[in-house]
Amino acid sequence: MKQILQPLSAYNLWAHTLLLDCISQLSEEDIHRELKSSFSSVYKTLMHIWDAESIWWQRIKLAENTEAPSEHFQEGFEILRKKILAQSLLWQEFVSNASELQFSHEFTYQNTKKERFKQPVHEVLVHLFNHGTYHRGQLVTMLRELGVTKIPATDYILFCRKK
Repeated sequence: MKQILQPLSAYNLWAHTLLLDCISQLSEEDIHRELKSSFSSVYKTLMHIWDAESIWWQRIKLAENTEAPSEHFQEGFEILRKKILAQSLLWQEFVSNASELQFSHEFTYQNTKKERFKQPVHEVLVHLFNHGTYHRGQLVTMLRELGVTKIPATDYILFCRKK
Protein backbone atom coordinates (compact mmCIF):
# COMPACT_ATOMS: atom_id res chain seq x y z
CA MET A 1 0.00 0.00 0.00
CA LYS A 2 2.84 2.37 0.81
CA GLN A 3 4.19 1.86 -2.72
CA ILE A 4 0.92 3.33 -4.05
CA LEU A 5 0.24 5.99 -1.42
CA GLN A 6 3.71 7.52 -1.16
CA PRO A 7 3.81 8.72 -4.78
CA LEU A 8 0.18 9.91 -4.52
CA SER A 9 0.94 12.01 -1.46
CA ALA A 10 4.01 13.50 -3.14
CA TYR A 11 1.97 14.13 -6.29
CA ASN A 12 -0.73 15.91 -4.27
CA LEU A 13 1.83 18.33 -2.84
CA TRP A 14 3.56 18.79 -6.22
CA ALA A 15 0.32 19.51 -8.09
CA HIS A 16 -0.94 21.88 -5.38
CA THR A 17 2.37 23.75 -5.53
CA LEU A 18 2.27 24.16 -9.31
CA LEU A 19 -1.30 25.38 -9.37
CA LEU A 20 -0.90 27.67 -6.37
CA ASP A 21 2.18 29.20 -8.00
CA CYS A 22 0.05 29.91 -11.07
CA ILE A 23 -2.78 31.37 -8.98
CA SER A 24 -0.32 33.62 -7.16
CA GLN A 25 0.07 35.57 -10.43
CA LEU A 26 -3.58 36.70 -10.17
CA SER A 27 -4.75 39.79 -8.36
CA GLU A 28 -6.63 39.34 -5.08
CA GLU A 29 -9.65 40.70 -6.97
CA ASP A 30 -9.48 37.89 -9.53
CA ILE A 31 -8.84 35.28 -6.84
CA HIS A 32 -12.12 36.38 -5.20
CA ARG A 33 -14.05 37.04 -8.45
CA GLU A 34 -17.43 35.29 -8.64
CA LEU A 35 -17.42 32.45 -11.19
CA LYS A 36 -19.78 29.60 -12.00
CA SER A 37 -18.42 26.45 -10.39
CA SER A 38 -19.04 24.18 -7.42
CA PHE A 39 -17.52 26.94 -5.30
CA SER A 40 -18.04 30.46 -6.52
CA SER A 41 -14.42 31.67 -6.68
CA VAL A 42 -10.85 30.47 -6.88
CA TYR A 43 -10.45 31.48 -3.23
CA LYS A 44 -13.52 29.53 -2.07
CA THR A 45 -12.40 26.46 -4.01
CA LEU A 46 -9.00 26.65 -2.35
CA MET A 47 -10.67 27.03 1.04
CA HIS A 48 -12.65 23.86 0.34
CA ILE A 49 -9.48 21.95 -0.57
CA TRP A 50 -7.83 23.10 2.66
CA ASP A 51 -10.92 22.30 4.72
CA ALA A 52 -11.11 18.78 3.30
CA GLU A 53 -7.44 18.03 3.87
CA SER A 54 -7.59 19.47 7.39
CA ILE A 55 -10.82 17.72 8.39
CA TRP A 56 -9.54 14.35 7.16
CA TRP A 57 -6.32 15.02 9.08
CA GLN A 58 -8.32 15.63 12.24
CA ARG A 59 -10.33 12.45 11.63
CA ILE A 60 -7.21 10.34 11.04
CA LYS A 61 -5.84 11.75 14.28
CA LEU A 62 -9.12 10.61 15.94
CA ALA A 63 -10.43 14.05 16.88
CA GLU A 64 -13.97 13.65 18.18
CA ASN A 65 -15.08 17.00 16.83
CA THR A 66 -13.58 18.32 13.63
CA GLU A 67 -13.48 21.94 12.60
CA ALA A 68 -13.12 23.43 9.15
CA PRO A 69 -10.25 25.92 9.33
CA SER A 70 -12.11 28.22 6.94
CA GLU A 71 -14.67 28.96 9.66
CA HIS A 72 -12.23 31.33 11.38
CA PHE A 73 -9.92 32.20 8.51
CA GLN A 74 -10.02 35.70 7.05
CA GLU A 75 -6.55 36.06 5.58
CA GLY A 76 -5.54 36.66 1.99
CA PHE A 77 -4.36 34.24 -0.65
CA GLU A 78 -0.67 34.10 0.35
CA ILE A 79 -1.46 32.89 3.86
CA LEU A 80 -4.03 30.43 2.48
CA ARG A 81 -1.43 29.15 0.02
CA LYS A 82 1.01 28.47 2.88
CA LYS A 83 -1.68 26.71 4.92
CA ILE A 84 -2.67 24.40 2.04
CA LEU A 85 0.94 23.48 1.30
CA ALA A 86 1.70 22.91 5.00
CA GLN A 87 -1.30 20.59 5.31
CA SER A 88 -0.31 18.69 2.16
CA LEU A 89 3.22 18.31 3.51
CA LEU A 90 1.77 16.83 6.71
CA TRP A 91 -0.03 14.24 4.59
CA GLN A 92 3.14 13.41 2.69
CA GLU A 93 5.09 12.98 5.94
CA PHE A 94 2.30 10.87 7.44
CA VAL A 95 2.31 8.51 4.47
CA SER A 96 6.13 8.32 4.42
CA ASN A 97 6.25 7.39 8.10
CA ALA A 98 3.22 5.09 8.26
CA SER A 99 3.44 1.33 8.42
CA GLU A 100 1.38 -1.10 6.35
CA LEU A 101 -0.60 -1.83 9.50
CA GLN A 102 -1.49 1.85 9.85
CA PHE A 103 -2.78 1.94 6.26
CA SER A 104 -5.05 -1.04 6.84
CA HIS A 105 -6.27 0.18 10.25
CA GLU A 106 -10.02 0.81 10.24
CA PHE A 107 -11.15 3.86 12.12
CA THR A 108 -14.54 5.34 12.88
CA TYR A 109 -15.40 8.92 12.03
CA GLN A 110 -18.37 11.20 11.51
CA ASN A 111 -19.02 13.10 8.31
CA THR A 112 -20.31 16.67 8.33
CA LYS A 113 -23.88 15.33 8.62
CA LYS A 114 -22.89 13.47 11.83
CA GLU A 115 -23.27 10.09 10.11
CA ARG A 116 -20.79 7.49 11.40
CA PHE A 117 -18.56 5.41 9.14
CA LYS A 118 -15.75 2.93 9.59
CA GLN A 119 -13.07 2.62 6.91
CA PRO A 120 -9.44 1.71 6.50
CA VAL A 121 -6.97 4.58 6.39
CA HIS A 122 -5.78 3.68 2.88
CA GLU A 123 -9.27 4.24 1.41
CA VAL A 124 -9.44 7.67 3.00
CA LEU A 125 -6.01 8.58 1.65
CA VAL A 126 -6.90 7.56 -1.91
CA HIS A 127 -10.12 9.56 -1.60
CA LEU A 128 -8.26 12.59 -0.26
CA PHE A 129 -5.67 12.67 -3.03
CA ASN A 130 -8.34 12.08 -5.68
CA HIS A 131 -10.45 14.87 -4.17
CA GLY A 132 -7.57 17.31 -4.62
CA THR A 133 -7.22 16.29 -8.26
CA TYR A 134 -10.93 16.85 -8.86
CA HIS A 135 -10.90 20.38 -7.46
CA ARG A 136 -7.62 21.31 -9.14
CA GLY A 137 -9.42 20.50 -12.40
CA GLN A 138 -12.13 22.95 -11.45
CA LEU A 139 -9.48 25.56 -10.66
CA VAL A 140 -7.96 25.10 -14.12
CA THR A 141 -11.35 25.86 -15.69
CA MET A 142 -11.74 28.91 -13.45
CA LEU A 143 -8.28 30.15 -14.39
CA ARG A 144 -9.16 29.86 -18.08
CA GLU A 145 -12.33 31.88 -17.44
CA LEU A 146 -10.14 34.54 -15.84
CA GLY A 147 -8.02 34.70 -19.00
CA VAL A 148 -4.97 32.83 -17.75
CA THR A 149 -3.24 31.17 -20.69
CA LYS A 150 -0.16 29.64 -19.02
CA ILE A 151 -1.57 26.99 -16.70
CA PRO A 152 0.75 24.21 -15.57
CA ALA A 153 -0.15 20.65 -16.47
CA THR A 154 -0.61 18.64 -13.29
CA ASP A 155 -1.37 15.19 -14.68
CA TYR A 156 -0.12 12.37 -12.49
CA ILE A 157 1.84 10.83 -15.35
CA LEU A 158 3.81 14.07 -15.74
CA PHE A 159 4.71 13.90 -12.07
CA CYS A 160 5.86 10.30 -12.53
CA ARG A 161 8.00 11.22 -15.53
CA LYS A 162 9.83 13.90 -13.52
CA LYS A 163 11.16 11.35 -11.00
